[in-house]
Amino acid sequence: MTWGLGTENQNLPGFVVMCPGGYPIVATRNWRSAFLPGTCQGTYVDTKNTEIEKLVANIRNGQLPASEQRRQLDLVRLFNERHLEQRQQDAALEARIQSFELAWRMQFEAADVFDTSGEPKHIQEEYGNDTHGRQLLLTRRLLERGVRFVQVWSGAGQPWDNHAGIEKAHRDLAKSWDQPIAAFLSDLKQRGMLEDTLVLWGGEFGRTPVAELPSLSGRDHNHYGFTCWLAGGGVRGGTVYGSTDEFGFRAEENPVHVHDLHATMLHLLGFDHERLTYRYAGRDFRLTDVHGRVLHDLIA
Repeated sequence: MTWGLGTENQNLPGFVVMCPGGYPIVATRNWRSAFLPGTCQGTYVDTKNTEIEKLVANIRNGQLPASEQRRQLDLVRLFNERHLEQRQQDAALEARIQSFELAWRMQFEAADVFDTSGEPKHIQEEYGNDTHGRQLLLTRRLLERGVRFVQVWSGAGQPWDNHAGIEKAHRDLAKSWDQPIAAFLSDLKQRGMLEDTLVLWGGEFGRTPVAELPSLSGRDHNHYGFTCWLAGGGVRGGTVYGSTDEFGFRAEENPVHVHDLHATMLHLLGFDHERLTYRYAGRDFRLTDVHGRVLHDLIA
């Protein structure tokens, strides 16, 4: 998304990642830019914290006034640009230089976007006062300010990976997200943002329909059949596409590959998934590789 559409706000990252309590499994590999430019990678925010200084590390400079800090950064930039010229305009070095400038600009705008104290009381109550509600309220505020892509995690570790005690764990997790999600979608709709904001909820796999071990009362990983849902962004509401076998184990009717999902998402956002490419190592790469079909039945 960031590569194809760019960002609408030069003072905030184009891709923000929120996860409370630390990194999720495999940490920053979840939002790295790989061979895309460094500006396409995610910027992590620990939403377990409520204070702006803890939400975004080093967001304030308590050592220098802004004018002195700017002079310091100008000198660093001068040295860095000379270094860049001597190394054939290396893209990784250019990304690092731009990250310094973005960090400088974020000190002034991020403090505002992450401060929800000015939100009306009824809005805060609708989202709820827990971490999940705060994450989705922050998401709406980031989207309003032109951040292109926001990724919201349930939590660090393995919150939905219930190999034991799945009945209580999933009930509690689903309950903790129910109110914030309803408030988020309603809030976007009331503000006229839902029609051009695509919301995806899901994970990388589901759970098996049978207990992994009876003594654990949990479920193993299952990538053969599971559910994601989409809202807004031109999606046809109230539509169920595909189904599993009678055991809920494998997708049988209208199975959707991840490339199909990506192709459809790109279509909804204005892209032809066969033409949106990035040349690397002599080859044009696309998100859907050499596969993928747009699922028109999901489009309003």
